[in-house]
Amino acid sequence: MKTISIKITSASPNVGPFTITDDLGNTIATGVSLFTLITGVSYDVQNAVRVITLTSTGDCEFVKSFDVQGKINGFDYRNSKFVPKRTGCLWTHLRNDSLYNYYYGDISPYIIEYPFDYKYNDQIVQNIKDYSKTYTYIPSTVGAFDDNSKVQTDNKYFNKAVLYNGQQSTGILELVPKPMNDLSSYLQYPILNSDSKTIVFTKSDNFYQYNTFWALQKSSNVPLFETPCTSLSLDKEVNQDNMNYGDLSFKKSQLRAKDLKVRHILDNTSTTHIVSQFIVAPAQISYK
Repeated sequence: MKTISIKITSASPNVGPFTITDDLGNTIATGVSLFTLITGVSYDVQNAVRVITLTSTGDCEFVKSFDVQGKINGFDYRNSKFVPKRTGCLWTHLRNDSLYNYYYGDISPYIIEYPFDYKYNDQIVQNIKDYSKTYTYIPSTVGAFDDNSKVQTDNKYFNKAVLYNGQQSTGILELVPKPMNDLSSYLQYPILNSDSKTIVFTKSDNFYQYNTFWALQKSSNVPLFETPCTSLSLDKEVNQDNMNYGDLSFKKSQLRAKDLKVRHILDNTSTTHIVSQFIVAPAQISYK
């Protein structure tokens, strides 16, 4: 037996965990983290081993082999520094034909925002009617992505919406399908949560529709949105500190302005494919 020491000095930060094997067909270790290999780790292997192979088994997959005959003195080994590479791994889309907005092991939000401009008078938005086609993919039998292997559904839709103008915002509206043939469940809505309001949507004549929204901002002198810290790919998130999702029995302000933006978000599933067609926001003129 002999001891080999492994230490990674350069790699992309999103690689790993690793499986380590040798050229004799033996698995030396599995589930080895990048941090462990940056710190350095040693294993006992057979004397006949000449090559070891590192296989990254996570979201960034690759295989790389090393000759164990290379020698480095203990001082250089201990003082070698890790230098991160800022190059991402090659991402192959649609490897799983039943997944859609799924990247590097995580659901990535599908967000689409529609602006509305009114001609002269302020207008009050009454409801939202969205003509979208929603598909669910089923596993294909051809071994590759199959655009024909899908069904159009009626009870799948965006799970969140935000309606706002320059001074008003509904905050986060959680969208759920209307309970069918269950009046007692339907009468529970809207549900007021600590950081959102849950309302129902329906689908009729191929239009997804919802209402039951009003302005929830605490102050129009405080920003309605903030820049997210978690992902720079998102342009903005609702400023929850400025939203009041409590019971506003006699203070339900309608969304009234010369413009309106409707922001739809799908971030709770990767098996729903929404093809957005067009949207209308029926409104009435507000005279003052």
